Amino acid sequence: MTTTTTTSAANPFAGIGSPTSGTTPAATAASASSSASAAINSIDFLNLMMTQLKNQDPTQPLDTSQMSAQLAQIGTVTGINQLNTSFSSLASSFTSNQALQASSLLGRSVLVNSSSATLAAGGKVSGAVQVPTGTTGPVTVGIFSPAGALVKTLPLGTQGAGLASFTWDGTDNSGQSAPAGNYVVKAEVQNGQSQTTLATLVSAQVQSVTLNGGGSAGGLTLNVAGVGNVPLSSVTQIAQ
Repeated sequence: MTTTTTTSAANPFAGIGSPTSGTTPAATAASASSSASAAINSIDFLNLMMTQLKNQDPTQPLDTSQMSAQLAQIGTVTGINQLNTSFSSLASSFTSNQALQASSLLGRSVLVNSSSATLAAGGKVSGAVQVPTGTTGPVTVGIFSPAGALVKTLPLGTQGAGLASFTWDGTDNSGQSAPAGNYVVKAEVQNGQSQTTLATLVSAQVQSVTLNGGGSAGGLTLNVAGVGNVPLSSVTQIAQ
């Protein structure tokens, strides 16, 4: 008597894309295709399917419509895996390019949002004020000590919308040289009878560049003298 190997005719390929059903070789193949450690391609899947066709029960043939559906699913899984690989490669390339560009900033001055600045001995402090649209009154920048004492007043006059640059030469309001150290920068605009505080930016040197953990999602951080760590995306201007 000849023994005939049979498979279930109801749904021999059931389980592809469903981790809770199906134990046939084709189902196992589809499950493996979504696993990074045991992936198979569509050719392997077709070979397994042909093996099932050769060993099917003639009285209970396989459902061709279900086979077509499973073929479409394995093709979709393969396509998604290839797309994920392409995006990962693109993200790595973008991060590497971003890191290369950021490394070129070492030793250069950048303009970043900050209310603190460091005055070197015999040096000066440069920065800018973000002037909003609709400002009609004069803009004033104040340099304060860490304790809050006013050191220098820098009148900028009436400014149009955008960045209004300023430079502090390191002297106080009496004309004497201020000691080296950290200072607080504040700006305000006179609008009629009221005063409005404005955002300030400080120009300082990039001392180091850090590639954060998490690849492109982590981004890059610049260590700016007198300011601290700031994300690369917050750099408003780079000195020529």
